[in-house]
Amino acid sequence: MKSLLPLVMAVTLLSACQRDPAVAPATEPQTTATATPMAEAPAPTPAADDTAAPAGPVSQASFLGYGDMKLGGTVDEARAAWGGELNGAPMEGTTCHYLWPKWISRPADFAFMMEEGRFVRYDVGTDKETAPGGGKVGMSVEELQKLYGGALKASPHKYTQGGQYLSMDAGDVAPTRLVFEVDAAGKVTSWRVGLSPQVEYVEGCS
Repeated sequence: MKSLLPLVMAVTLLSACQRDPAVAPATEPQTTATATPMAEAPAPTPAADDTAAPAGPVSQASFLGYGDMKLGGTVDEARAAWGGELNGAPMEGTTCHYLWPKWISRPADFAFMMEEGRFVRYDVGTDKETAPGGGKVGMSVEELQKLYGGALKASPHKYTQGGQYLSMDAGDVAPTRLVFEVDAAGKVTSWRVGLSPQVEYVEGCS
């Protein structure tokens, strides 16, 4: 009797060839993450430079006074209105003296005249301040007259040959006067605003 082993093996191999190939399990499609754009970080604020000189304040000069300091007010009222430290004190036996901010190194640049207990005038000798109407130290006579519409009245300077004073009254605004001092070259060297007669004191409190 012939062996059936070869036949059995053939059938087995044929069955294996007819089976469906294994289907690979479906895979989830990969989702590519979309990067969310990051907002640009704001530029850092530069640190304040403590060594830099402070910017000059906007001028508060007017025919009525300076800022909250009103011409004609008492010395105590003027000090309170200023709100900061003021240097200066009257000399014994005098009724007139100047006060000036502690940050001023030269009182001729910016100071307040006090006489008989009243704030009567302020003086400016720097281009960092602007006079009522727009005049400044360093301007020419022509620039001033154009700026003030020719309203400034000229008179000879008491000490400077070829120099002059250019002045105008405040009119209905206040009982005060604005005076510019001009050198021989025709340039403003200082100006002041004050009550009469103090605004006409050429030597200040001297």
